[in-house]
Amino acid sequence: MALTLRDSVESLAGVGKKRAALYEKLSVRTIGELLLHFPREYLDLSHPTPIDELETGQVYVVRATVMRKQGEQRIRKGLSIFRVFASDDSATLTITIFNSAYQFEMLHEGETYLFYGKAEGTLLKKEMRSPQIFADEQSAVMYPIYPLTQGLSNKQVQAHMKEALKIWGDCLSDKLPESVRREYGLCQFRYALEMIHFPTDGHVLSVARERLIFEELLTLSLSMSLLRQKNRVQTTISIQEVSLKPFVDALPFSLTEGQMKAISDALSDMKGTVPMNRLCQGDVGCGKTMVAAALAYVCAKNGLQTAVMAPTQILAEQHAHTFEKILSPLGISCGLLTGSMSAAVRREQQERIASGEIQVVAGTHALLQENVSFHALGLVVTDEQHRFGVSQRAALCAKGNHPHLLVMSATPIPRTLALLIYGDLDISQILKLPGSRKPIQTMVIGSKQRKRALSFVREQIRQGRQAYIVCPLIDENETLSLSSVKQYVESLKKSPLADVQIGLLHGKLKPKEKDALMQSFASGETNVLVSTTVVEVGVDVPNATVMMIENAERFGLSQLHQLRGRVGRGTHGSYCILVSDNQSEETKARLDVMKRESNGFVIAKEDLRLRGPGDFFGSRQHGLPKLRIANLVNDTQLLQKAQTCAKQILQNDPTLSKEEHRGLHKSVQRMFLQSGQTALN
Repeated sequence: MALTLRDSVESLAGVGKKRAALYEKLSVRTIGELLLHFPREYLDLSHPTPIDELETGQVYVVRATVMRKQGEQRIRKGLSIFRVFASDDSATLTITIFNSAYQFEMLHEGETYLFYGKAEGTLLKKEMRSPQIFADEQSAVMYPIYPLTQGLSNKQVQAHMKEALKIWGDCLSDKLPESVRREYGLCQFRYALEMIHFPTDGHVLSVARERLIFEELLTLSLSMSLLRQKNRVQTTISIQEVSLKPFVDALPFSLTEGQMKAISDALSDMKGTVPMNRLCQGDVGCGKTMVAAALAYVCAKNGLQTAVMAPTQILAEQHAHTFEKILSPLGISCGLLTGSMSAAVRREQQERIASGEIQVVAGTHALLQENVSFHALGLVVTDEQHRFGVSQRAALCAKGNHPHLLVMSATPIPRTLALLIYGDLDISQILKLPGSRKPIQTMVIGSKQRKRALSFVREQIRQGRQAYIVCPLIDENETLSLSSVKQYVESLKKSPLADVQIGLLHGKLKPKEKDALMQSFASGETNVLVSTTVVEVGVDVPNATVMMIENAERFGLSQLHQLRGRVGRGTHGSYCILVSDNQSEETKARLDVMKRESNGFVIAKEDLRLRGPGDFFGSRQHGLPKLRIANLVNDTQLLQKAQTCAKQILQNDPTLSKEEHRGLHKSVQRMFLQSGQTALN
């Protein structure tokens, strides 16, 4: 039988069902998937340091010859140590091996090895404890370290990788046309694959990485461009010109230039013959909801309905309240639909939506249910896009005849990256906050300063202001975690906040309880709202001036920025207090960004750099396939080249149907399926 890259990893020597099951935990089932299981890092063994130059506490590679071996010493029950004395031309190094007779026996006097580990000992007596030990092979100085799972060793993966490359290497085909490789100076695929796994030096590793990253980003760019084309279907929903003057005059504030530009761009799209697919992106509090409200107004005047989908009930309720307040006086009916409503109320709302009586409906995932139908759906708005997959917004759009789509995101990211992640959307960015937004002073404190911070909160309350205190639910067992938050609230009653009204908001509360609590806070009856991160979105209380966040190191920078954006919405000066006892350099650097920066785009870029896109977008980001080797933050130059290349390819071959693009077409198909899309036709 002919070999193929679809062969199971069980085809490899030494990989039976048990080891294949371990590989499956790493999403490796076939030879092809194994070959794309790239090292996460490399030990560079190419520059050994002389023993006499070792500094205590630093990690080094040492090339030394074993001169003498000292037999086993039993220190106590269950602990044996072995010592090996190795020398180079400069000095002698004492190697201590714990509980490994096998490793000790593998070292032979008179032979040279590479030792990788932390230098210890004194100026005259250099030591290494439990170093990694490698054969002194000049051809293997870049040692690959793979992502592993318990029961599968790095040595085993290396051996399987060598066998796979040797036996199945001829099955590898190059998906990049030769013309693209020449134009962008890229090596062949097989060479790249061999050098990414077993590089002979740093240069060939960078050549291999560039080739593989470029191909992955090109595939992604082509996928998103083709998805964009796919969405460009004809629509019968063409919006007629409507004066926005009544809407603008009814607002208690003036729209910013950025808001007006976003509204203008969207309305221009909506007057066309294909559905609008637009992302409205901007910082916390920039006024994206007003853009959606303006478009909903225009749709209603055209006899069309608007559906607004939010990721949480609180945010859906907030939107329903906001639209009601703005649009009801203009004669437009608004409603709410959530899964927590009673069956009778939900049925009544569904009937009003189906008849067209409700013109603007805000809701949660409940809007996606089969029994929800619309009379004339003209506009779909999804909020907090990184919480919804492409397939979810498509499911809502399917309830109309190719309605227009507006996606709102308060996660500002660099435009180049946004164009890729939201490649099927046009982009409007609102870069400036309304003039009424006050700068927020941010400080970082340790828990020893908590009492002083609470006294500051007390003083703000005395002046008539209000405050949020956010406690993360940190345990896997949310019930236990919630118990600790309740204990925290009890402790506040013995603090400087002893005589103030404190409310506790969390995800376990019933909708009516949340409503009552939020109403109490919004009206000023509750002075301090202690909350889990459900307060992150959907709460707008202009009188709140303090956001205090416990265990701030547990949040991403963008999430901290969103929480901070809950204050500074009124006319008073506002403050954000980050509480953390974590002294790691990484935490200090991250929290220092929050003190230093107020621009959400800068903060998000730093968050992406520090955490990577996977953690940044969270596990609920379905719209972007998982990348094997490319990093959307560090590889922006290659991303721009890949996007240029994708544009050139699609100009000459819009459906990737030419023979030279057959490999790329297959890669795009796979990526579509991976991200939950239906395959391209």
